[in-house]
Amino acid sequence: MSHPPPTTPPTRPPTRPHAPRTLVVRLDSAGDVLLAGPAIRAVAAGSAGTTLLCGPRGEAAGRLLPGVDDLVTHDAPWVSLSPPPVERGAVDALVERLAAGRFDRALILASFHQSPLPTALLLKMAGVPWVGADSEYYPGSLLDLRHRRAPYRHEAAAALELAEAAGFALPPGDDGALEITGHPDTSALAGDEPYVVVHPGAAVPARTWSPPRAARAVEALAEAGHRVVVTGSPGEEALTRRVAGTHATDLGGRTELPELAGVLARARVVVAGNTGPAHLAAAVRTPIVSLFSPVVSADRWLPYRVPHLRLGRQDTACAGTRARLCPVAGHPCLDSITDEEVVSAVEALTVARPGARKARSAERSTERRAAA
Repeated sequence: MSHPPPTTPPTRPPTRPHAPRTLVVRLDSAGDVLLAGPAIRAVAAGSAGTTLLCGPRGEAAGRLLPGVDDLVTHDAPWVSLSPPPVERGAVDALVERLAAGRFDRALILASFHQSPLPTALLLKMAGVPWVGADSEYYPGSLLDLRHRRAPYRHEAAAALELAEAAGFALPPGDDGALEITGHPDTSALAGDEPYVVVHPGAAVPARTWSPPRAARAVEALAEAGHRVVVTGSPGEEALTRRVAGTHATDLGGRTELPELAGVLARARVVVAGNTGPAHLAAAVRTPIVSLFSPVVSADRWLPYRVPHLRLGRQDTACAGTRARLCPVAGHPCLDSITDEEVVSAVEALTVARPGARKARSAERSTERRAAA
């Protein structure tokens, strides 16, 4: 891949001859951590040990990623959607924990709108001798590699390109797609007959349907002959119950992330907004109908390296606002999607994917367990 030139020449990462240790940082949500997966695999291929520093909302996803040997969790006030207060004790504890890791090098993965510099400062305080990150801001002595990401690069590709600029490469045979280590058998939860998943929830409400619109879509899919399974995280039971109604199987609150991965892996198609479960579906290679609100750039956040169709108006007043709650009455960017568009998109992706999905998913799971 080509890279835009860094602002300052990178120094070579220091290594110990026998046991180089690398820290990768991704402090936000589960979806962001999943998108960091290809970069983490590249780092792991060139390291004797790889630790992931993530936020509490990304911890479950981090535990599913190949290449992660250890995991440290910190709720960072400069990243969290519900930021905790800055407390010296918590910062000191993190610095001490990182110092104890005796890392030789660290890569900070952050979205294009985030600054890596608060994290870089703490890493330097912890004694990490070499730190690399994408940064539009002057880093002083905080970064040994100040890399510039290409404009509008997808988050997964940008993270991998940063890793490559730091000297890491994916191992032979790794196609660079999203991936997890495996998932449990969820046939007892979702049943054996083919199904379509609708995931109506999102941490950012502006990025998915309103509940009434999601419920109408489930009804339309059921009337078109699809068996529908509605998924949701613990705490979303009221939402999934409303959306599923009498037309779908309601799994709201019944799946932690590994079980959700299993449900998504066995689905023919997943219908979801721009949220973590869409990236989890991509990691298990299930096609996705992406309900994509233009509050953030589709170039950076669409399902990665998996068949998908994007639905949603991109010319509404909310475009580019990064709004968490829809600022336009009626949520037109997503709620204006018609039933016909949803059904047609699901059927197009179903046709593109032969019906042997369940057998292939089981084979892949067995292969991964055997490899472990």
